[in-house]
Amino acid sequence: MFMSDDTNAQRKGATRRTTLRQLGLAVGGTALATGFGTSPAAATPHRGLTTYVLVHGTHSAGAFWMPIARELALRGHRVVMVDQPRHGAEAFVPESYQRQDLAAMAVEPSPLKGLGLDDYEARVTGIVRQAARNGPVVLVGHSLGGVSVSRVADAVPHLLHHICYMAAFCPSRALPTADACTAAPENANAVSPVALTVGDPDRLAVLRLNFRTGVSGELDLLKEMICADYPDAEFLRTLAGMQTDEPVAAYAGRAVGRAGTWGRVPRTYLRFGRDRTIATALQDRMIAEADASTPGNRFRVHDFPRASHVGPLDPTPVADVLDTLAGDRS
Repeated sequence: MFMSDDTNAQRKGATRRTTLRQLGLAVGGTALATGFGTSPAAATPHRGLTTYVLVHGTHSAGAFWMPIARELALRGHRVVMVDQPRHGAEAFVPESYQRQDLAAMAVEPSPLKGLGLDDYEARVTGIVRQAARNGPVVLVGHSLGGVSVSRVADAVPHLLHHICYMAAFCPSRALPTADACTAAPENANAVSPVALTVGDPDRLAVLRLNFRTGVSGELDLLKEMICADYPDAEFLRTLAGMQTDEPVAAYAGRAVGRAGTWGRVPRTYLRFGRDRTIATALQDRMIAEADASTPGNRFRVHDFPRASHVGPLDPTPVADVLDTLAGDRS
């Protein structure tokens, strides 16, 4: 949150070109996330600068992070906003969704069928491997993105400076999957989107939701679930960035961090006090179970008591916390 005088001097002396390049990385992070096959020679090392790898949640995309990514980039960090497979720049938009033909939408096949946490982990791990060549990596996941954080921290703990869960699933041995977390008694007062499901998830192999609904009751439910405290105009902008399909295998995949790998990476939890998707009581249980598994490396918890599931409308407080997680930028 606080920067040294040396750091401030360095940033004040930065050229406009450097600032625009940093901002461009934030804006283009989704493209970078989907093209991590770049050769090592193509990357210019900037030792000491921190790269934030930001992983979106369910039915979302890397662009979800844009307000926070902009804040971090303006503070001198590199930022990559990950698009998971068939999300964001690779998004599948059902033709029937465009026409709002719900009967056709209920049966239109999805290319997300067959995708699971192995695919999600591979995408994020590949990006982390590239980013780690240039300096410390802070890996942040929101919502369902937490299962990717746990998986990646198990796979490449040595490449991670810090991991952060933002109102995100952090499975444990007692709650090993996102599905198990959602079904926990601590999540009993969460708002479920099941009533908005289009088609049979078992047949489609995806949970398909209609975010373009014009039914007032359905819109009310979505707003309560996602961002009850937002003005209606901001809620609709948020809704416009949502995607119809999420593979059911992503919710059912095991993502329990092991003490010897995931458990040795310093970690932070951003706790949202008005979350109606991942209830605050469930967030507290996941934090407690993680701490019990690695008592020598406990969560650093930052409380946002008024925040709903997508976080505060003003990204500054979240960026303030994330900024403190950076590695040595000397």
